[in-house]
Amino acid sequence: MKAFRCRVCDNPLHFENSVCVSCGTALGFSRSERAIVPLDDTGRYVDPAGLVWHVCANLNLSGCTWLAPVEGASCFACGLTRTRPSDHDLEGLANYPLAEQAKRHLVFELDGLGFPVVGKDPATGGDEVNGLAFDLLSSSNGEDVTIGHENGVVTIDLAESDDAYREKIRAQLAEPYRTMLGHFRHEVGHYYEWQLVRGDERFSRCRELFGDESIDYAAELQRHYEQGPPDGWEQSHISTYATMHPFEDFAETWAHYLHICDTIETAGEYGLTAVSSPALFSSFRDLVVGIWVPLSIALNMINRSMGKDDLYPFVIPAPVLDKLDFVASLADRPDSP
Repeated sequence: MKAFRCRVCDNPLHFENSVCVSCGTALGFSRSERAIVPLDDTGRYVDPAGLVWHVCANLNLSGCTWLAPVEGASCFACGLTRTRPSDHDLEGLANYPLAEQAKRHLVFELDGLGFPVVGKDPATGGDEVNGLAFDLLSSSNGEDVTIGHENGVVTIDLAESDDAYREKIRAQLAEPYRTMLGHFRHEVGHYYEWQLVRGDERFSRCRELFGDESIDYAAELQRHYEQGPPDGWEQSHISTYATMHPFEDFAETWAHYLHICDTIETAGEYGLTAVSSPALFSSFRDLVVGIWVPLSIALNMINRSMGKDDLYPFVIPAPVLDKLDFVASLADRPDSP
């Protein structure tokens, strides 16, 4: 994440700021400029090309600060949400802003890494078949919600926005890490494998690294929850869930690729490392070994100094470095949907 500053008074800003706490200027996020920009008294922003942008219609509903091209309309990020809680689902609506915040963070990162983000709505330039959409549903109202991806639609359970609920599930599944942003990163990994792992060379390399994706998913899911991960899984996988099926191995590796890129960029923006962008490294393996490993160890020690669990409770073995390298290579020459 970038370190933003107010264009009016140069005060430091955070990604979700809608008002500068120093000078009181109303703010909005410009996706095209990747910057937080000042708004006029009517909530408008005129960009360098002379185009007029407006406050997103969901500012008060979900805290969205992104700018929309039409007054009273939703921004691009909000437009990716196909389904949200109904106005009568008060608990779902209470959990909704955190999920949308995580989604905006995700889109910002994907833009920066060079991955195409295309919605499904043809009216806004989307692709009904190959585009991306999100169903943000709530199991808190009794609905049976399964987090997952299918044909470009990512389903997220808004109950995971509640810290107590999420921690309970994390403990039940013996997971070292579980966050809303992590869910978005993992599930969108399935989408990008579906879209970008095309062509004989990429497909063969992906199968070589992650395994035969044609094996029965339901059977492997049952095996995983009945028997657990195989012995020695730590030598070739980033997590126990990655051992369940090649699709999950890819999605877990993809999520960690995003974790690593985002954290290194943030550390660089705030002066904690000399690396300002992961893109400066031609080899992602070298970035992980030379920058991420020592940085994550330091961050873990800082967390322990505060009596907290490790920030990054994972070990990256050599085979996972190969997998991370493959995922990183998809951003260099992405195949357009």
